[in-house]
Amino acid sequence: MDKTNTSSDRIFAKYWIETAFPLDDAAAIMAGEQSTGTFVRVPGETDELRERYAARVEHIVELGAVDSPSLAGSGLPKKHTGPVLRRTAEVTLSWPIENMGPSLPNLLSTVAGNLFELKPFSGLKLLDITLPPAFLSAYQGPQFGVEGTRRLTSVHGRPIIGTIIKPSVGQSPDQTAAQVKMLAEAGVDFIKDDELQADGPHCPFDERVPAVLRALNEHAERTGRRPMYAANVTGEIDQMLRRHDLVVASGGTCVMVSVNSVGLPAMTALRRHAQVAIHGHRNGWGMFSRSHATGMSFIAFQKFWRLAGIDHIHVNGLHNKFCEEDSSVIASACECLTPMFPAPHKGCEIMPVFSSGQSARQAPDTYKALGSMDLIYACGGGILAHPAGPAAGVRSLHQAWEAAAAGIPLAEYAKSHEELRSALEAFAA
Repeated sequence: MDKTNTSSDRIFAKYWIETAFPLDDAAAIMAGEQSTGTFVRVPGETDELRERYAARVEHIVELGAVDSPSLAGSGLPKKHTGPVLRRTAEVTLSWPIENMGPSLPNLLSTVAGNLFELKPFSGLKLLDITLPPAFLSAYQGPQFGVEGTRRLTSVHGRPIIGTIIKPSVGQSPDQTAAQVKMLAEAGVDFIKDDELQADGPHCPFDERVPAVLRALNEHAERTGRRPMYAANVTGEIDQMLRRHDLVVASGGTCVMVSVNSVGLPAMTALRRHAQVAIHGHRNGWGMFSRSHATGMSFIAFQKFWRLAGIDHIHVNGLHNKFCEEDSSVIASACECLTPMFPAPHKGCEIMPVFSSGQSARQAPDTYKALGSMDLIYACGGGILAHPAGPAAGVRSLHQAWEAAAAGIPLAEYAKSHEELRSALEAFAA
């Protein structure tokens, strides 16, 4: 089945489904639930209205059958008899933009909404969305993105080497500032608050951020080099705007937000107000991704946040401490660097952030798979736990990426680079 519509005023969403219903019927149920239909035809649902506003089934691609339902609670077609055949498929639906207008919250209600609860489905996952450029009339997208982040950090031609303040919680503002000073002196390009530390009573935001930025300003005066610090402003909208202003007044160039915690309208409000880069942290992402049978792919997820205005977002890392496969990590990172809209519209490319158990060891595989140096490579233990100290940890990362870019095996490059050799020994797989 193929009813491709390339109209620029339509929204397209691709799903993976699992169902015991005939695939045509299942797709029609999805389209009706998320546009003009309900469980029965109602007065006012004219043919003319349906023609203009109903979601369309654009593609159905059958994938195969499964032996048992992936999720509990699914149903069977009425009057069903005989063996149950559950099939999987990719289904693409489209909607006219006039159904919801260029609104991200209402877009989310349209392409997700009640679909995940429908009884005909024992599995349903949103895989991708394609949006018309009209959304750029309502949303600003990233203010800095890849090039702006490189300009703010003065890092070009290589990855931005980053780290996270550890321990995540428990330190005072002065202890935090002292650690940031040490990291700056070690040569780190980017330093972020942990997502667990925003405004705790033991480390208030209004004390921590001026102390940290004072240390970084003093470092810049001495050296001419100023790492970017992503201060965690996550909170209520008024709190985030006020915290942003304190970062700016203190000389900062970046704020961090836990995107799933604040939601799309809050992110949009922050972006409209922002004078600095917005570092998006996706903590809570497992709620959407852990199951193959429900939720949303990162490919779709990150498009909402790119339009809302983030400049960076975490994509996990290769050989990470979480459950995500390497192929998924790279697909996510590549998508961040891929334009959302065709020229001459804004591409909205953002900087992927690799983190989670990263060290010098993953650099070659990351570079080979991504094919780009446009990333923030955030290493906690990979810097702080280096046997010769954080400065050596940073140098080991530079050396690893030098080797990766030159196509030289790490073990060979390590023979003439002590910091890399020690890192490979310390962080053995």
